Amino acid sequence: MINRRNLLKAGAAGLLMAPMISRAGHAQQLTEQEVFHDPDAPVLGNPNGNVTVVEYFDYQCPYCKKSHADVEAVIAEDGNVRFLMKDWPVFGDTSVFASQAVLGANELGQYKIGMEALMATRGALSEDDVKRLLTAAGLDLSAVGAAVQKNEKKIADLLTRNFNQALAFNFAGTPSFVIGSTTYSGVLSKDALRDAIKQARAA
Repeated sequence: MINRRNLLKAGAAGLLMAPMISRAGHAQQLTEQEVFHDPDAPVLGNPNGNVTVVEYFDYQCPYCKKSHADVEAVIAEDGNVRFLMKDWPVFGDTSVFASQAVLGANELGQYKIGMEALMATRGALSEDDVKRLLTAAGLDLSAVGAAVQKNEKKIADLLTRNFNQALAFNFAGTPSFVIGSTTYSGVLSKDALRDAIKQARAA
């Protein structure tokens, strides 16, 4: 088991993150409930949609960020898709920092604001970038830090589940998707995503 060290350090902004993400390197059998209906995973799109799209992503993944607008556009135009963005922070400590900060914002009802602020960037991020971007989006970093501290186990456990699911699916990197009973690795074009949703709905 590999443990991740402190993710957000205590500082002037008052941010302090959960101490670790536990990583179990063993494949596991996953259920639809675990993947599509994790009670702690933020739900976007139509919460009552008849198809669920799950994207495993990283806030520093350039491909995730470049394709994000297309994914959201397809889901919006369909109108009947549940969308779960599952943090899989594979680009190092700053990615973990970003994931936990936005999941802290989720506890304040501000997930989409924080997520969109970071997904709108290009390239690599520093911890200072994350703080600056979230502040510019209108988030109170002290409140976010307090939310993370209060929910540190919940957030760390969610990231652990996401990580272990990605391992179980044998994903090689971000972005990766689960749509219906099919997995997809890499960027999906608008047409490819529409087709994947259509196939899942017909199954």
